[in-house]
Amino acid sequence: QVQLVESGGKLVQAGGSLKLTCTVSGKPFIFNLYTMAWYRQAPGHQRELVADISPVGSKTYADSVKGRYTISRHYGEDKLYLNMNDVNPEDTAVYYCNARADDGEQFWGQGTQVTVSS
Repeated sequence: QVQLVESGGKLVQAGGSLKLTCTVSGKPFIFNLYTMAWYRQAPGHQRELVADISPVGSKTYADSVKGRYTISRHYGEDKLYLNMNDVNPEDTAVYYCNARADDGEQFWGQGTQVTVSS
């Protein structure tokens, strides 16, 4: 059984920084074959893609986070990261880790709460 576990969510002041981590465990799962992504869902809003990174390291970002967030992955430790800088109250949401294979198979984490105070 594959598990994705997010950590690092917290209460932070506007303008601050934080780092989210997603740890993948379980078998069978070949980390290098999956596109990894961060999504977020704010109250009353649909879940939206924040950033993703392909198996070869290509990255995409939502316009709202470009220049502030950085997604990265550690192939040896099967971990996904999201560095968040200059956060603002609109970044408040539950952040979810997602793993997606080319055949459509995907896994989700349970989410971690990020709250930005003004």
